[in-house]
Amino acid sequence: MYYEELKKVDPQIYEAIRGELYRQKDNLELIASENYVSKAVLEALGSILTNKYAEGYPKKRYYGGCEWVDVVESIAIERAKKLFGAEHANVQPHSGTQANITAYLSLIEPGDTVIGLNLSHGGHLSHGHPLNFSGRYFKIVTINVNKDTELIDYEEMEKTIEKERPKLIMAGASNYSRKWDWERIKKMADAWKCYFVCDIAHYAGLIAAGIYPSPVPYADVVTSTTHKTLRGPRGGLILSKKVYAKLIDRTNFPGNQGGPLMHVIAAKAVCFYEAMKPDFVEYQKQVVKNAQRLAKELELKGYRIVSGGTDCHLFSVDLRSKNITGKDAEVILDKAGITVNKNTIPYDPQPPLITSGIRIGTPAVTTRGMKEKEMEEIAQYIDDAIIHRDDEGYLKSIKEKVKGLTKRFPLYIDF
Repeated sequence: MYYEELKKVDPQIYEAIRGELYRQKDNLELIASENYVSKAVLEALGSILTNKYAEGYPKKRYYGGCEWVDVVESIAIERAKKLFGAEHANVQPHSGTQANITAYLSLIEPGDTVIGLNLSHGGHLSHGHPLNFSGRYFKIVTINVNKDTELIDYEEMEKTIEKERPKLIMAGASNYSRKWDWERIKKMADAWKCYFVCDIAHYAGLIAAGIYPSPVPYADVVTSTTHKTLRGPRGGLILSKKVYAKLIDRTNFPGNQGGPLMHVIAAKAVCFYEAMKPDFVEYQKQVVKNAQRLAKELELKGYRIVSGGTDCHLFSVDLRSKNITGKDAEVILDKAGITVNKNTIPYDPQPPLITSGIRIGTPAVTTRGMKEKEMEEIAQYIDDAIIHRDDEGYLKSIKEKVKGLTKRFPLYIDF
């Protein structure tokens, strides 16, 4: 895939894509929600399926000529169901947030009460942020992590449910490094007769590999993205009990979306297939090992790790002991060729655009083949960059070391 036609037709876009290719090749990608897809996924994404309009579902389309896209979507559906042990799957959501919109609108009405994890404690925008659709159309009650342990406070959750009587519990997170007790939440939902929806966007690959607890047996509806740990194209996914199948499908189309992105659905099918292979399980195990080693190495260098560690692919670093904000650390590390994102920590004294922490994830570097030894190197580079934050020359020297590391683990070699 050399983009020769694009180079000829639109050199500006070609150069931008080329720049991004080399950014990905040369930098250490530690953003927890990012990963590198396989060439097979890229080929499906760039396929002629983008030409086909296919409103509706397999065998129930509003357009002719859908015999082959029906094959593609049916394969994607069956693979998703098999991969996660789900009774029903809808592979059409364009994103994780749109999957969540479908889940909400399938089960409850605008104005109903929803309980979700506080965004500053690791939640997600679509779990109730006031500027998001979820916060605008539903009454949101947030739960927090315990101030001392920084773990989900299930006792507080139960008391809040008893007091607020929500119609829906939204579980899952974008920055929570420990294991969720899905079964306990299901018991709360049953006791107070509310729906239980779980967003596994971050944990999906780990769950598919069987190394992180699955909420599928417990939740009424499970939503996800197909990128992040699942290592597929950017897109969404909905899993549900069979009893909600028709409702979910009808709410997603025509209720929430128009025509599906068939090239993306094909790429989803490919990533589901890849996730069924034994080497995917080994990959996910290494993702967790790498996260745990990187967190430990940073802890040894004087950084506080939120909740004391991680059980998954990500963790948060409290930077206050180093007298630097998350915002500044993000910029400094970028100069050193290390990509992270600023992130609030629980009970953060800084505002969300500044933050006291950064979020770190290991899916992308693990995809490149890096293991525990490389995590030790990366921890040293992070620490060196923060210590020498005011020395542009030193940051440049770290960037060269980072480039040396990434060259040992090349990415998209023939691009």
